[in-house]
Amino acid sequence: MKSPKDTQERSSPANPDLHKAIRRRAEEIYVRNGRAPGRDLENWAQAEEEIRREFAGGPRRTAVVVRVNGVEYVGEYQRESVGGYVPGEFASGVPVPVRFEGDKMFVKRKNGKELETHIVDKTG
Repeated sequence: MKSPKDTQERSSPANPDLHKAIRRRAEEIYVRNGRAPGRDLENWAQAEEEIRREFAGGPRRTAVVVRVNGVEYVGEYQRESVGGYVPGEFASGVPVPVRFEGDKMFVKRKNGKELETHIVDKTG
């Protein structure tokens, strides 16, 4: 795990705005987690990961996780082609119909349409 000092040395000279954003986010995480003592490094690492991802500005990955017969599948989908699907539409622990075709997973939605995903991880 990276320490705040290590990150400060790497990010401050090249990009002081990045360091400030990480410091602010770490403080937000600290407050959000009830000001729990002794978690400075964890809060900083989480903040650094979140801020660096935001600064990178790359496409955000979107996925659903489905468990079938004890196997957990992670299926990524393209936000542009989801037919009105909204993240959170599938409640955790609620059974949903799923079918597989090669490296694709199709999750049936309440409206009868399917959410097409590409399987990127399979564990279990």
